Amino acid sequence: MGALDGILVADFSRVLAGPYATMLLADMGADVIKVEAPGGDDTRNWLPPERDGVSTYYLGVNRGKRSVALDLKDPADQALAHELSARADVFIENFKPGGLAAYGLDYPAVRERNPKVVYASITGFGAEGGAHLPGYDLIVQAVSGLMSLTGSADGPPYRAGMSVFDVITGLHAVSGILAALYAGGGQRVEVNLMSSALSALVNHSSAVVAGEVTPHRMGNAHPSLFPYEPLECADGDLIVAAGNDGQFRRLCEVLGVPELADDARFARTRDRTANRAELKPLLVAELRKRTRADLFAELSAAGVACGPINTVTEGVALAESLGLEPVVEPGGVPSVRHPIRFSGTPAGYRLPPPALDEHGDEIRKWLR
Repeated sequence: MGALDGILVADFSRVLAGPYATMLLADMGADVIKVEAPGGDDTRNWLPPERDGVSTYYLGVNRGKRSVALDLKDPADQALAHELSARADVFIENFKPGGLAAYGLDYPAVRERNPKVVYASITGFGAEGGAHLPGYDLIVQAVSGLMSLTGSADGPPYRAGMSVFDVITGLHAVSGILAALYAGGGQRVEVNLMSSALSALVNHSSAVVAGEVTPHRMGNAHPSLFPYEPLECADGDLIVAAGNDGQFRRLCEVLGVPELADDARFARTRDRTANRAELKPLLVAELRKRTRADLFAELSAAGVACGPINTVTEGVALAESLGLEPVVEPGGVPSVRHPIRFSGTPAGYRLPPPALDEHGDEIRKWLR
């Protein structure tokens, strides 16, 4: 039994934030019906990479669902969509604000047929002044300020290496849906990429609103901690993160320079941050005497956070070596395990990502 067994989710979302959210709900036991236009979710055609001709992008966020293709402009298909919305515990969509009203699938219409529904809407910039703006993750990375923080201090701004705000917004959607279900349903949950971005910028957005400071690019450095960045070893860089005075002392002991921890210039977090230009070459001089592998093992054993800069392939392999079992294979299609472990209601992987309209006949028959 999954934690959400018995919960029916009508998934009218596509691309990333919504499908990621509904996949997590499916893993937790919900019955997710993925409603697609006759042409299918856009990500089905985002190639390469691919597996057996199917986009790995699509495969990564759509396991555990059943697919039905409905043309919402067709009266018969629209009626089936109405019936699905009347039966669902959760209705989730990421159309442009107001875009579903023409089909009788906006929140007022769905709630009239189904007063207990949790209706979740995902947009780029909310349903008010930003309703007309398209919600692309890259655009939100730019306008939220994230790109102003990403890249070398004297170089151009960069996007993050993945659609970070789509994923975070999907997680916020899951949180809102679960909270609304716990409260008894019967309400709308609205999330948007811009609000999720500002929330996810945490210390940086707090610096603006509470400290009246505008953060800036610092490459891999941290504005409030040092060391907390890649440092050069004998065979390349190692991330070293000494987040408090005790960790810094242990770092110095492993490197054979315990006196640095007692130096007034470096004794406290504030001091190390202010004097990073003096401290960094002293640490690097010792780190260069050792390999990354040796330091990773010894510093980790001493309780100092550190790690090599891996490829994603190496990251998956590390998770395997740590017993995290990161890969599951529903229907023989490999994907990454649900991130939460439950002792009593474990996540399940009942279905592989569906082909377009793979379950259409059974779903249409059921709805009729």
